[in-house]
Amino acid sequence: MADRVHPAPLLPLSTPPAPPPDNSDAAAENTPLRSTTAAAAPGASYIVHVPKDQVLRVPPPDRARRYRKLAARPARRRMLRRACCGACCALLLLLLLAAAFVGAVYLAFRPRAPSFSVTSLSVAGLLDASPARLDAAVRADNGANRKVGVDYRAGGEVRVSYSGVLLATGRWPAFYQPPRNVTLISMPLTGRDGLALTDDQRARLAEQAAAGAVPLTVEARVPVRVRLGKVLRTWTVDVWARCQVTVDRIDGETTAANQGCTVKAKPLWWWW
Repeated sequence: MADRVHPAPLLPLSTPPAPPPDNSDAAAENTPLRSTTAAAAPGASYIVHVPKDQVLRVPPPDRARRYRKLAARPARRRMLRRACCGACCALLLLLLLAAAFVGAVYLAFRPRAPSFSVTSLSVAGLLDASPARLDAAVRADNGANRKVGVDYRAGGEVRVSYSGVLLATGRWPAFYQPPRNVTLISMPLTGRDGLALTDDQRARLAEQAAAGAVPLTVEARVPVRVRLGKVLRTWTVDVWARCQVTVDRIDGETTAANQGCTVKAKPLWWWW
């Protein structure tokens, strides 16, 4: 008969004792560096522990100048980078402020370009040996602007040509055109002695005059200054106007039929 086995009583649990602290690193740091005079075995390798307080942190005298030069280089680069970033930010801020000012002025005044048209053109002596004489009447309409006036400065010039040949020139008068105004300008134009027209051009001009349709080009260069309200004024810029007209005769008072006028002023591209 088999013997009965009784279970053994459970022993209380106990935590194993903690291992003693390993102070090898601290000891290695506090241990002074010792030099050995024993010859190293060929092919052997060693690990040398150098204490932190004995690490050489100051460059030797022969390298001190180069160390200072290399250490100051990143500081100069940082200063230059900061200066460039500051200049770019200031320029961008000025551009944003200028764009905001121009946008506010445009929304406040709503400037529009005045329109031009040639109402009449008197021609005399065009095919004769004497200098050609023309009287042009130009209509300047500023009715589209409610708060913007146009100040036409002195020094403007008007030119009339046929097929690229200059016929006569004159001066544009200086005057101020207020908002919502239409002004009719009369300008006498004089030509030079002996027009540089070829025989073919003279024959074609005579045929067109007989048919009652002579194409002429009227060009004007006028220095203007725009007045925005009563305070703001722009700088003086040159405005170029070019009109294509057709007259029914070349001797005496004629009726001018406008085929369209174009106005250009590059510094005021946002307006014209």
